[in-house]
Amino acid sequence: MSDHINGTTNGTTNGANGHDYDYESKSFLHSSHFPGFGTHAAHHGSDPDKWDFSPIVPPISLSTTFKQSAPGVVPKYDYSRAGNPTRTAFEECLAKMEGGTQAMAASSGLAATSLIINLLKAGDHILCCDDVYGGTNRYFNKVVSRFGVDVDMVDPTNLELFESKIRDTTALVWLETPTNPMLKICDIKATVAMVERKFAGKEKPIIVVDNTFASPYFQRPLDLGATLVMSSVTKYINGHTDVCMGVIVTKNEDLAQRLRFLQLAVGPAPSPFDCYLALRGARTLHLRMRQHETNSLAIANWLETGEKSKYVSKVIHPGLPSHPQHELAKRQMKGFSGMVSFVIEGGIAEATVFLQSLKVFALAESLGGYESLAELPSVMTHASVPPEQRKIIGISDSLVRLSVGIEEPEDLIADLAQAFDVVYAKKC
Repeated sequence: MSDHINGTTNGTTNGANGHDYDYESKSFLHSSHFPGFGTHAAHHGSDPDKWDFSPIVPPISLSTTFKQSAPGVVPKYDYSRAGNPTRTAFEECLAKMEGGTQAMAASSGLAATSLIINLLKAGDHILCCDDVYGGTNRYFNKVVSRFGVDVDMVDPTNLELFESKIRDTTALVWLETPTNPMLKICDIKATVAMVERKFAGKEKPIIVVDNTFASPYFQRPLDLGATLVMSSVTKYINGHTDVCMGVIVTKNEDLAQRLRFLQLAVGPAPSPFDCYLALRGARTLHLRMRQHETNSLAIANWLETGEKSKYVSKVIHPGLPSHPQHELAKRQMKGFSGMVSFVIEGGIAEATVFLQSLKVFALAESLGGYESLAELPSVMTHASVPPEQRKIIGISDSLVRLSVGIEEPEDLIADLAQAFDVVYAKKC
């Protein structure tokens, strides 16, 4: 075993989670992770003996309905909106990967979010972090608020301010960590402790963590006290940019039963074929996340200290010591995904030329696939966020978000470098 893996290289320290962190390369060295993660990812939910013909790969069950032995005698599956064998295989795998006991799949990340919101009633209050996926912001403020549910969006890194917005009617606390697109880190344990203290002796709000940006390979919110963990499967879990799905995982059996009822009653069921593809993608999550992390840290470090850093006024990546929640990120996470945000010198004109000049990175929304993507949140993923709110959060017209893929890092850096050259050659 190399000195790097042993953690004896100069500049390497042992993190609170038992994994080594190399401050020279600014990368976790993967000497520790959630025990058995890769084995669970490869096998859970796919026991060949659950089928009569013992397939190694679970089959795609396309039937929408299932034969019953007698009227009113409901078998394990009766109608595919309520349950499907291929979906069950995916849900079992994701529950294990997140450290939960039950998983409920949905047709998109927002469909999963809507299932959770359907647990609420008029008069309830949602306390949500201010920097979230643009679709979550739009859904909470332009749809959910119309049905008598109040929503407050507050900076989660200011726990005193966050606590001050708790109400007696708060039924849901919604965290996203790392946040999108500013990559802030919410202290899950501290937030859970605050909620438990505020509601001692009372019914406690549901605490949800959107784990999309971290993935279950790098972060397990349920282990930190969250009630539910939600992810857009579309992103890292599937990882191939060819499936639109979401998932909710919990250890709370009562909530799981309520959510399964909502799967049936509300109906946002994913297709069996999408469940098959997402399960296939999840099998390699641990392998892909390691490369995403390696590449994103290399790019973040280059943007901050490399030859083109003069064109960048700010680099945001939780793995950089310059990140304001860097120490929290090391305690809470096992590593970092492929997400990097940075502020390019200039404004929307420079950002536009930069993005149009990229050749390996594609100018596109979404994230978490094997391929590298780049976008301008202010006019793309977060265009629906009101301008005044974008200003407070820091989503300016010069903030660029990168979803760093699994290509060769030197090719990605070269692509960014030539795009910078195009922008600033035009200005000379």
